[in-house]
Amino acid sequence: MGIREKTRHAAIAGLLIVVTSHAVATAGTLRISSPSFEQNATMPPEFTCDGVGTSPALRFSGAPAAAKSLVLIVVDPDVPTSIKPDGRFLHWALWDLSPDRTEIVQGQHARGINESGPGGYIPACPPNGEHRYVFQLFAIDSVLGDARFSGEADLRRAMEGHVLDQAELVGRYTTRSFRITRIAVGGLVLLVAAFLVFRLIARRRATNP
Repeated sequence: MGIREKTRHAAIAGLLIVVTSHAVATAGTLRISSPSFEQNATMPPEFTCDGVGTSPALRFSGAPAAAKSLVLIVVDPDVPTSIKPDGRFLHWALWDLSPDRTEIVQGQHARGINESGPGGYIPACPPNGEHRYVFQLFAIDSVLGDARFSGEADLRRAMEGHVLDQAELVGRYTTRSFRITRIAVGGLVLLVAAFLVFRLIARRRATNP
């Protein structure tokens, strides 16, 4: 897939987010949460590349009575465009979940799609600083069946016009190696600054005995 096509797919995905958000703005009964982390809080390392990389437990509630299925999309929208032109990375997507479903257990191995194609959950592993991991849950009035989706944009297109409600859970993460590097760089900057101050004081004392 070329850069131009990826950019077009990203634009479509972004437009669909806006459209579905507007469509369900007055509904708001659907909920998604996790017993492992709070909204906008740091995700535990066990769900990332710093740990075993299992999928977190998720809890669902409040699906509308007219819902025929649920769709889960987990995406990182903070990818540097130098790494991926559309700035998005699909960690996991599942569809045709029962509208009566109330949870996904920790370490669930359900195969849907991810950034590489068919597959399960890809653990969070931000290459630069803190990234957001957005767990979006949609209640839709249809069943998508055995449709083959090549990525996030395809799945969102299939849901277009069928979304009854949606909910969102955001987790955040910074890799251990990046945190260590940041601390090391900060310490080095302080040492250099202290050295320069010491040199400046020494020079002043030398010129003003």
